[in-house]
Amino acid sequence: MQRKCLECGTEVKGRIDKKFCSDHCRNAYNNKINKVSKNLIRNINNRLRKNYRILDSFPLKDGKTKTTRTRLMNKGFDFEFITNLYTTKKGTTYYFVYDLGYLPLDNDYYMIVKRE
Repeated sequence: MQRKCLECGTEVKGRIDKKFCSDHCRNAYNNKINKVSKNLIRNINNRLRKNYRILDSFPLKDGKTKTTRTRLMNKGFDFEFITNLYTTKKGTTYYFVYDLGYLPLDNDYYMIVKRE
């Protein structure tokens, strides 16, 4: 029984469980299969990185600082993209992008914090 490469269809020689004729074909096949999900993941990661850079652009004193919603939005911050939430025992919810987070305060102010 002849085995055919899943990508290009040429004969595969070697181990009995080998599926591709070369590394090039293996990579091309896997890239084709994962292309749709990779675009979604890439776009989400780009938004998270941008949000992180924006939070990181504010100088922190003692691990925190204050800013306004307007300043964050002018820099392009997207409040829809966060990595996790942290709720304190008192019920205060912090929104985090990796190790940098923000806490909504009164009058459209936000406290930016760094998790140690």
